[in-house]
Parts: sequence; C-alpha cells; structure tokens
Amino acid sequence: MFCKASMITVTLALMASASPLMKDTGIRIPLEKRHSLTKPDGFADLDALVAEAARVQNKHRGNLLTIDRKIGLENYHKSAHIPPAATIPEAHAKRQAEGLTDQNSKEWTGIISIGSPAQEFTIDFDTGSSDLWVPSTNCNGCESPNSYDPEASSTSETKSGTFQIGYGDGSTASGPIYADSVDVAGITIQDQTFSAVTSETGNLVGGPNDGLMGLALPNLSQLDADPFFYTAISQNAVPQGVFGFYLAPSGSELYLGGTDSSHYSGDIEYHDLVSSAGFWQIGGASVAVNGETALPGFETIIDSGTTLMYGPPDAVEQLFGKMDGAVSVGEGLYALPCDSFPTLSFNWGGSDFEIPPETLNFGKVGEGYCVAGLGGKDLGFGDDVWLLGDILMRSVYTAFSVDQNAVGFAALA
Repeated sequence: MFCKASMITVTLALMASASPLMKDTGIRIPLEKRHSLTKPDGFADLDALVAEAARVQNKHRGNLLTIDRKIGLENYHKSAHIPPAATIPEAHAKRQAEGLTDQNSKEWTGIISIGSPAQEFTIDFDTGSSDLWVPSTNCNGCESPNSYDPEASSTSETKSGTFQIGYGDGSTASGPIYADSVDVAGITIQDQTFSAVTSETGNLVGGPNDGLMGLALPNLSQLDADPFFYTAISQNAVPQGVFGFYLAPSGSELYLGGTDSSHYSGDIEYHDLVSSAGFWQIGGASVAVNGETALPGFETIIDSGTTLMYGPPDAVEQLFGKMDGAVSVGEGLYALPCDSFPTLSFNWGGSDFEIPPETLNFGKVGEGYCVAGLGGKDLGFGDDVWLLGDILMRSVYTAFSVDQNAVGFAALA
C-alpha cells in the first residue's frame, strides 16, 4: 500500500489490560518496501494504479465466490454478483514490467512466527480477507526468502483439503492445509489453521512479504476456519476482542487486544456491521465534498489490504461531477487540478471523518492535473457498496471490534 517512502514500523501491542497505560507494551517491527503508486518525480504511475485495481478485483472476486458457496450471494446483497477475473490491458502490462522497477513505498506488514521451534515470516495484515497463508519449503515457483517446513515443527498437524487463492494479474497459489502454533508479538495461540502454498504462478508469493494474515470475519474464510484473531479470543490470548490500526508516515501500529488512545482524540465512534458475510461492512454512509454532502445512503467495506477507495462507477462519476475541474483519465480513474483538490469526508450517522487533499492526491498526470485515490469500479459487492482502503485508514484511527460486531473511527490525536 502506498505511503511516504520513509522507514515505518508496526507495533503489535500485547496489553495486560484495556488501559491506555499499557500502550508502550509490545514489539516494533519495520515495514517492508513495496512498489509505489506515485513515481519519484511526482507523477502518478497509471500502470501501477491499473494493476492495483485488478488485484483488488481478483481478491474480492475470490471472497464473493466464498460467500456464494457458503450463504449464497442473494443472501449477502440483492445486487451482488461475481465479477469477471481482472486482467491488465496489454498496453499497461507491457509498460508496467519496467515502470515499477525502482518505485518504493511501504506495505502494512510485520513479523509472525509459526511452529515449534519458531519459523519467522513477514506478512501483510489484511482486514479484507480471513485466512493465513505462507509459502511452503516445497513451493514450486515461490521466490520468498522464508518458507514453512512442517517436518521441522513438532506441533505441526496436516489437515484435509487444499487451499487456493488468486489475487492480482491472474496470480494464483495453492497448497495443503495445516494447523500449528502461531505467535504475533508475543500473542501465542495453538492449532491455528493455515495454508503453506506449494504451487505459485505470477508474482503473488515473494518480494518483501512472504504471505498474508487475514483479519476479517470467519464467514469469509476459504479455509472454513477461524482467523488468527478469533482463535486468540477463544484461547483467551488477548484481553479484548478489539484491534486498532494507526497508519502514518512514522510510528504506524496494529494494536491487538484493544486500542491505543495515544493515537486518537475523544471516543471511538462505533457502527454496527450490516452484513454477516464476513466483511467489516457498515451502513448509513454519506460522502461530502468540502463539507457539502454529495452522496448519501450507501454501505462501506473497510479493508486495510486495499490502497485506494472504490465505489460503483455511476456513483463515483456523480461524485466527481460535483468537483470543479474533474476529468476522467480512463480505467475508472479521475484527475483534478493539483492546486485545488477538495477535502472529502465520510459520515456514518455521527461525526465527519475527513480525508485531506494531500492524502487523496496520488500524483501528476499532466500539466496542472493530479490523479485522485478514488476510482469507479464494479467489484461485485452491489450497487450501493463502496470499498474504502488505507486512504481512509491513514486519515482516522480505525478500530475493529469482534466484541461489538462493529467498526469504529476516531479523529487522530
């Protein structure tokens, strides 16, 4: 995910209680470098933006297939559908192979360990999926520096079935399913179900991160298993069923077992989930441009594994129609005059939570114009469901409460 190219750390805080006095307890982990969506010269990397949209579409296509298998799409949302698998247009694909070589930003990653003795991995923390997976020592095509060896762990147990994932650019990975002990910043649980992938195509496995830890709800699990945080709750490994994200140019952290009040002001405003499908999905949303409500009455999925924000194409076109100087640049993306980016704000029936112009601006695309980090994309969720990624989460403190079945926001301190 995109953020400023400076070294950032993640704190995964193990709290002895919910008290903010314990906020300094935990372990700091440097974030790994990832490809950026803005070039060093300040121009937006349109090829990378198109690739990101394809990755997000394929990721959530897999989620919707899981929902359809488990409860039926009609029981999730009346206008939900399975979108086609996304591919990058040929012209973009040719340029991207070279264009991303030297671009650096940061992904929201940290270190976990699996097994006895511990085998360490750098993984992405993703509230838009529910499964844990890492490469296997037997992986064909994986380029990850770390891999899981079940034979080397005295607590490894082989489970039945096979796991398969598919995200951006047609990349896929599959492998057997295991259960083993998992440790995140001193929070240790037993018998966590996960996959160690043995077959990989594309560029899904490798680079700075080894795999992914899903932090969404159990119903979204392709493994049909509780995600790590739910297992931690059931084994009394955390004091509260809450975790919080603080994403910033420095000092970023994931706080497990509560929220870190040093990073926000006032109280957290919680909103109940409106879906049982497995997403952190809340309703009653509206979006305003420079304080004037532009679109009301939609639902939002909050996803730390998505960089940009996406809404239904017609709704996003309508929203940009209310912004002076907005122009389409294709692929569902829009540009605005660089010197007059608006302030967007989202509201779920309480406070307005603002996204400042500098966070929304993803770089120049021509003389005087810059790309906005909000695109129109049919991701299959339904005609009134938006996907809000870390552009929103870098503008607020975000809490995910299993205890309350809710998502909460607070103003940054």
